[in-house]
Amino acid sequence: MNYTPVLCAKLRAMNIETLSVHAGRDEFEGLGVHAPPLDLSTTYPIRDMCAGGDALQGFAEGAATSPSPVYSRLHNPTVARFERALAQLEGAAAAVAFSSGMAAITAVVQVACARKRHVVAVRPVYGGTDHLLSCGLLDVEVTWVEQDSVAAGLRSDTGLVFIESPGNPTLTMVDIDAVVMQAADVPVAVDNTFATPILQNPFNLGAAFVIHSATKYLGGHGDVLAGVVACSQPWAARLRQLRILTGGVLHPLAGYLLHRGLPTLPLRIRSAQATAATLAVRLAGHQGVSVVHYPGLPGADSRGLIGRQMRGPGAMIAFETVGDPSSVVKALGLITAAVSLGSVDTLIEHPAALTHRLVEEHGKSAGGITPHLLRLSIGLESVEDLWDDLDKALSESVAIHPGAV
Repeated sequence: MNYTPVLCAKLRAMNIETLSVHAGRDEFEGLGVHAPPLDLSTTYPIRDMCAGGDALQGFAEGAATSPSPVYSRLHNPTVARFERALAQLEGAAAAVAFSSGMAAITAVVQVACARKRHVVAVRPVYGGTDHLLSCGLLDVEVTWVEQDSVAAGLRSDTGLVFIESPGNPTLTMVDIDAVVMQAADVPVAVDNTFATPILQNPFNLGAAFVIHSATKYLGGHGDVLAGVVACSQPWAARLRQLRILTGGVLHPLAGYLLHRGLPTLPLRIRSAQATAATLAVRLAGHQGVSVVHYPGLPGADSRGLIGRQMRGPGAMIAFETVGDPSSVVKALGLITAAVSLGSVDTLIEHPAALTHRLVEEHGKSAGGITPHLLRLSIGLESVEDLWDDLDKALSESVAIHPGAV
């Protein structure tokens, strides 16, 4: 449990590529290891029951560490290393990992709205988030607003402002700094899943919570289910308390895989982003596509957020087909038709039918989620192979529905 503060301070001054490799590894030399250790224990020996009780009390009050983990629902060293690494990448004081992205989002809403039950949110957001805020299960009331109307949506009982940028699935970018200024003393939560810490750090722009579905780019290989929240130490303590009580803990193997994957995160993001930029331009010129949503296209970044807020347009593309989107998906051979994103292989899905199916119709409309919209998560394949697959599928769709052109 002994870390190296001097090393942590040095890391904070380093570039994101270096941080991605070395974050969370402060104690490795003292442990005598080079690779992240994997601790699968569910319980830990406690000879001194009084000391064990003190440790348990500390965790129950939100402490990040203690002389003994006591029990894996309270603390796990492997997960804690990933949390420290992610916090360093986001420039935050702490991070708290959960069993899924939705578990992380739910926890943020619960701790922020414990006393003030109103949320102001900007669409689009992930369909699960939209449904969670709207369905009433958390006993919160949500007011959906445009990003320039956040201040007008605030009430005396507003406990949280929730945004996602770029937004899922249309890649709509929200000016985080402007939203934080409008929110004043109300905490702002930003879902940073699409951008990742490589391209955007909302905490540095004043966000109170930076949320990731770690299942996506942080995991990067389609084999981890996880969520994580970067925040201040006081908010982290509240989140840990909730995690202990609800049991939404991250399995140590998932924490290990996430930590192991961080060193390649910059390489994966930049490679996929370069391919996405090429494909977005080609899709925009294809007769089978009516609209392309990609922040890197000319005129797409009207607020000038790339360079000021984001370090690049990212590796996600959304586009609207001229023909039947289902026929396009069925005609693909290389690209995998599946929900989720951020994997090494390219994935495509139909938001209106899948990820955003549970969003109310007026919510879909407000978020730009049309019946012909497809969401494309670019992987690490050759750009030419991906284009061949897309071009063939789109051309076949146009041939089937010639009247749509």
